[in-house]
Amino acid sequence: MHQPWMRALECIEYLQEGINSMQSADRSQWYEECVLCPHRCRVNRTQGEIGFCGQSSESRIARAALHFWEEPELSGVYDSADGDADDDNGRGSGTVFFTGCNLRCIYCQNHAISRDRLSGSRSEGASPGGDLDTDAAGDIGRIDRVGRNVDEEELADIFLDLQRQGARNINLVTAFMHMPHVLNALDIAKANGLSIPIVYNSSGYESLELLKAMEGYIDIYLPDLKYVSEDLAAELSHAPDYPRVAKAAIAEMVRQTKTIVRHLVLPGHVRESKRVLDYLYETYAELLGSGSCYAESLQEKNPHENSDPHRLQISIMSQYTPVAAALHALSGRKDFRPPEKGDGAPRNAHPELDRRITKREYDRVVDHAIALGITNAYIQGRSVAKESFIPPF
Repeated sequence: MHQPWMRALECIEYLQEGINSMQSADRSQWYEECVLCPHRCRVNRTQGEIGFCGQSSESRIARAALHFWEEPELSGVYDSADGDADDDNGRGSGTVFFTGCNLRCIYCQNHAISRDRLSGSRSEGASPGGDLDTDAAGDIGRIDRVGRNVDEEELADIFLDLQRQGARNINLVTAFMHMPHVLNALDIAKANGLSIPIVYNSSGYESLELLKAMEGYIDIYLPDLKYVSEDLAAELSHAPDYPRVAKAAIAEMVRQTKTIVRHLVLPGHVRESKRVLDYLYETYAELLGSGSCYAESLQEKNPHENSDPHRLQISIMSQYTPVAAALHALSGRKDFRPPEKGDGAPRNAHPELDRRITKREYDRVVDHAIALGITNAYIQGRSVAKESFIPPF
């Protein structure tokens, strides 16, 4: 009988078919026939060709700052009542937000950086090469809305500056399309004293070739698992293959190192959230609770892999915020044309997304996790579902 973990490994083998263009020691060549994400556009970004993500061969970031609202393991304990960090436990995660994306989620809360680059729009008075600001809190602060280009040396300096500020880790947010620069910058930063963990914060829609090239650089993977339904993935993120790709990517991440899988509960989609939890528990029960042969079987395939019971955790998120601009971005903007995917559903096609989730919806998802036997999980209070928790880009 096929075990769920075997299906995940078969998915990895399927996605590994094709040319592996990431064997070159010169990482800049990875941009020349770009297959850094599952779209495998094969455009030459060094010659100005633009693929689905809309990015050039230069690394571009939108914000670099300490962030206090990640999972406690990443940000530390932070007291939202008085706004103070709990000594060394609340130093924050050193987040670096990169521009562009390979999904078209109609509810994207980071749409300011994931889409505006593609539409060609810029915030008023913004300069593509604008300087980094340092705000009163002493962090690196925000950058012009659509970001600015940074070379490898400057990116390494940003990592080191975040470490000097006391960051618990370097948190790379949606960095896949810039990874040649990022890996080189990490080499430079580590040679100059970078010693804190590296977190890879991802939508889950990742290339296995890239993940394998990243092995040894990443200490904690932080992927989403948004859906297991292909129809819903197509409707809400314009990526019908998202479930297959994300399942394989997560299996590879778990093989490599500590992984925290995030799932954002969407209003009106409790059933899908339960199906996501069902899949994760059926596939990784040994790591999430009890009752599966996953860890034992995986260790037989990889006898040197870590069987730490905390190797995999789930973060069940209640922080969905209905951002009107994001819902409009794929509906009526004449200047927005996502490559090859159409214009997206009109806003009124999903009226349920115009509200926050209810307490009952979230409780039903958490109760389902408990009923399954999931114990390695984070849960959130509904107070985090505010636009103030979305970083200013």
